[in-house]
Amino acid sequence: MDRSKININNHSSAGMIWFIGWLFTIGYLKLGFWAGLWGLVVWPYYLGAHFAL
Repeated sequence: MDRSKININNHSSAGMIWFIGWLFTIGYLKLGFWAGLWGLVVWPYYLGAHFAL
């Protein structure tokens, strides 16, 4: 049997930064619950469209 080394990487920092940015956006714009939930779906699209240029 080949005992190769297994590396496990945790990339939760990118997800945490995204979540903090999402919460900041909701608080800054003073959105309600449903608008904030909708922003959870729409906000990543607009970020991706902006940075894809």
